[in-house]
Amino acid sequence: MKPTLKRSVHIVSQTAGRLTAGRRVLPSFLIAGAQRAGTTSLYRALSQHPLILKPVLHKGVHYFDVAYDRGLSWYRAHFPMRARHTRLSRRYGCRPQAFESSPYYLFHPLAGPRIAWDLPGVKLIVLVRDPVERAFSAHAHELARGFETETSFARAVELEEERLAGAVDGLLTAPHSMSHAHRHHAYLARGRYAEQLARLEPLVGGDRILVVDSGRFFTEPEVVYDRVLEFLGLPHIGDPVFERHNARPRPTPMPESLRRELAAHFTGSDALLVPWLGAEPSWRR
Repeated sequence: MKPTLKRSVHIVSQTAGRLTAGRRVLPSFLIAGAQRAGTTSLYRALSQHPLILKPVLHKGVHYFDVAYDRGLSWYRAHFPMRARHTRLSRRYGCRPQAFESSPYYLFHPLAGPRIAWDLPGVKLIVLVRDPVERAFSAHAHELARGFETETSFARAVELEEERLAGAVDGLLTAPHSMSHAHRHHAYLARGRYAEQLARLEPLVGGDRILVVDSGRFFTEPEVVYDRVLEFLGLPHIGDPVFERHNARPRPTPMPESLRRELAAHFTGSDALLVPWLGAEPSWRR
């Protein structure tokens, strides 16, 4: 579909969605992060389940991070109609669940409180990946999308602290503002997963957060998929196709000296993931 036509279709769909917002469901769970940790792959696998309802237009709505000023009716407009929800419930004898996947939710300082306020009882799924590889992948991703101008990963990491200085305070002071650096240049900060989980836990409750090791998801997708369904309280129906999505080639490998330096940087943060995962992270074994 051509970009202009696609935009027109989206505008029409969003208008229709707003007009029928009161007859639409809100999500029961969210894939909240982390960026470049397999969120799209898990989203695609879960979307194949007949009782899991994806958003009407986009994988990620990004309401709780960068579009909160649009209001809950705007958010609700992105999800399926209650009538479909009811039909599926009658057919399968089990309550369907709507969801979306916005990996910036985990990292944005205001997303957690907003989610807890607007979606009481919601469950969150967080994927975690080797933070060194995640950072390297994120740099290639932002570079390819034009949000990063520094072609050297090592230099981008070196600049991160300076770039992010004051970003969190700025977002907290002006809740509807956006920070380009916070969203696109937080290569190491986004990989300190335990800090972000500690911020979420008192807001939604640890029993409503499932942390998935993406390394295990890609080596044992069936096992992880069944664990996710158990967490959601859904039966296993059908056999999903597991594929890896959004992988980006890197033209040059990361220098081993930098890899060792960054691995050491994340040692303490990775250790704090053990209680969440019930095991040592796959990249530390």
